[in-house]
This record gives sequence, structure tokens and C-alpha cells, in this order.
Amino acid sequence: MQVSVETTQGLERRMTVSVPAERIESEVQNRLMNLSRTVRLKGFRPGKVPFKVMESRYGPSVRSDVLNEITRSTFYEAVSSRNLKLAGFPRFEQRVAESGRDLEYDAVFEVMEKVALAPLSGVKIMRAGAEITEQDVDTMVGNLRRQRAEAVPVERAARDGDRVTVSGSIDGQPFVGEAQKEIVIGAGVFPDLENAMIGINRGDARTMDLRFPDDYPIRLMAGRTAHFDLKVEAVSEFKLPEVNEEFIRSFDIKDGTLESFRQELRRTMQDEMAEAIRSKTKARAIEALLDNNPIEAPRAQVEQQVALMMDQARQTLLSQGVPESEIKLNQPSFEIEAKRRVQIGLLVSEIVREQRFKAGPEQVRARVESLASSYENPAEAVQWYYADRNRLSTVEQLVLEDQVVDWIMGQAQVTEEQTSFASLLRERRTL
Repeated sequence: MQVSVETTQGLERRMTVSVPAERIESEVQNRLMNLSRTVRLKGFRPGKVPFKVMESRYGPSVRSDVLNEITRSTFYEAVSSRNLKLAGFPRFEQRVAESGRDLEYDAVFEVMEKVALAPLSGVKIMRAGAEITEQDVDTMVGNLRRQRAEAVPVERAARDGDRVTVSGSIDGQPFVGEAQKEIVIGAGVFPDLENAMIGINRGDARTMDLRFPDDYPIRLMAGRTAHFDLKVEAVSEFKLPEVNEEFIRSFDIKDGTLESFRQELRRTMQDEMAEAIRSKTKARAIEALLDNNPIEAPRAQVEQQVALMMDQARQTLLSQGVPESEIKLNQPSFEIEAKRRVQIGLLVSEIVREQRFKAGPEQVRARVESLASSYENPAEAVQWYYADRNRLSTVEQLVLEDQVVDWIMGQAQVTEEQTSFASLLRERRTL
């Protein structure tokens, strides 16, 4: 077998393979002989079909099977002998496949780039730090009161803190999933739209062109400018509940006291802050790793990641009530992030391999319990994770990523950055 490999562009390779005709013909004849022992043809006794008849009747299909199998087996033989690491499936192009002649084919494929991690000793990374103040707890109490608030319709102009109920369309399309939308002024979800509602009255109509925030929860709309045609159906103000024993007990605080309520809130906020710091630190560490190690991402893996991201976006939109016929996803818009994810995956995998990191059972259990703590019934959530191997594999990957982040932070120059609890939570929503 003769093999030659050339670099076409980037990570793409073209392998030319020539397989001796004798190997092909020998395999074809062996298969026809084996087949003749079992095949049944009218006019011939079992096992007595002449070879010429077998060759005439079954030769073309047997030869096709042999060519396909030998093409694939010899390709992987050649890849293994040259220590090439494939990044995706090959594309085969036959040159010669005629009876009696050597089989010749080309295989076009991508290889994995050999990753040589650059030192991180000169890289600077900021680690966030914050303290929960009494004012932060006051803010949380206020948020919980607003969650339990009763919306009461009013006959006056809308102002900060009010809820405005509107009907209408965006870019000429009626609201998806429901006839009306509710806008809470000051909620910070869509500040420009919220501000445009200030001073508006029930029955008023407004048309305006507004740009969705870059961090808008629906990614398909983020950063997009749209034309709004709205009519105000109602203006409501929120009547906040009193922070009394009944209110406090509704949060499962047994003694119903304000002191116990605030202590429990602080504990929950501490957990939330720790997770926010972890997320922010991880994002900065991974970004530093990527900046310090520019590598090429195999096109096949990028395309696979794009397909996965597009499917996730489609499922999200469907769950939000967007009809399948109205979902228009632009593949190029996913490619930059898909390429970034593939590059990060390759770098993280290389660190895990080099450092021999493992996701031990105790570490996985601790991570599962940490994730489950945010659920109403943590014990059931733990069982849910352990009931499915795929879910548990996802947690194992998180454990490995945490180890990689710790390793990066141990290599880099780390400085502390003091921030606020509120800022941490705002940033976490965009990570």
C-alpha cells in the first residue's frame, strides 16, 4: 500500500492511497467462494453453483462492498501509521476502482492541532470579591416584597415602578404566544422601552424604533433594532405586602421573626454570591487561557458546534411560543461563538490530560449537592442527577473545569477586585 499526505490549507490534509489490485481481487474471490456455499439458485444444488455464475450474479455488489470496506480500513491504517489525530470524518474521492487495477483514492480530512500550552506566569487575572451589606439584605427584602406584590389598576400616567400592559406588534408581527405584554418600568430588562412608558396613559398608542439590549434574555432579539407599534391596555401600580409574621412564615421561616428571616436571606445570598464569584473567575481565567494560546479550531468541530447551538436556540424559541415557521436562524451569526467554544474545549482537554485531572466521586457528589441546594427539594434533585449518566457526566465536566480554573489561577498573577453583591449578580446574568 502506497500513501502520501499533503497539507492543503490550515488543518486540512489530503491523503492519496493506492491499494494493490491483488488485495482487492483476493478478497472478492474469497467472499464469492464463501457465498457460493450457502446461496440458493434455481437449477443448482446448494453449494454447487459454478464460480462463473456466482461472479456474474453477485460479483458487482460484492466488489462494491469490498472497495468500500478496504477504502475505510486502509485509510485508518494509514492514519494510525502516521500518528495523525483526526478532527472529524474524512471525505473519500475515488480515482481508480476498476477490476484488475490498483484501487486509488483520495481522503480529505482535518487533523487536530498539537497544543503546546504557553506559560501563564505573566498573565494577570482579577479575582472578584464582595461583602454582603445590610443594605444588600434590605434590597433583597424589597425584591421579595415586589415578587409578592398585588398589581392594582390606576387611572393616571405611568411612572417608575408601575406595570404597563400593552397590545400591538413588533416589526409588524403580533406578539407571539399571547395577545398582551407586561412592561415593568425600572425592571432593567429593556430600559429604553421601559423609559418610553413613563407618562403614558391607558388607551394611549405609541410607535417607536428601539434597539434591544445586547444582554436581552432572548438571544435572537439581543442587539436588534425593531419597530414597535403599541397600545396601552392598562397601567397598574404595585401594592407591596407588609413584612409581618405571615409574610415571613410564607418563606418557611418557622419562628416568623424578622431576625431569622434576614439571617436566612443572608445565608442564601452568600451561596449565590459564591457561585457568582466562581462564574466570573472562571470566565476570566478561560478568557486569559484563550488569549494566551491562540489555536486553530477544526472546521468540522466548529460546524458540529454551530448545529448544536442552532438547535438549542430553536428549542428555546419553541418553548417561548414562537411557531416553527417563524424561526429564522442565521448560521454565520453562531460561528464566532462556536469557534471560541471549540478552541476552549481543546485547551481545557489538553490541560486535563497534561495535569492528569480526575473527577473523583467525592468531588462530583459535592458539586451535585451544591447544584441541588438551589432546588425546593435538594434530595430529589440529587437523585435526579444520579438517575441519568448524561446528567452526571455534565457535572463531572464541571468538576474538571473547576480544576482547570484553579490550575490557571495558580499559574497566573492574581489580584483582588472589590465589587458589590448587586454588580456580581448583574454580571452573572451575562456570563
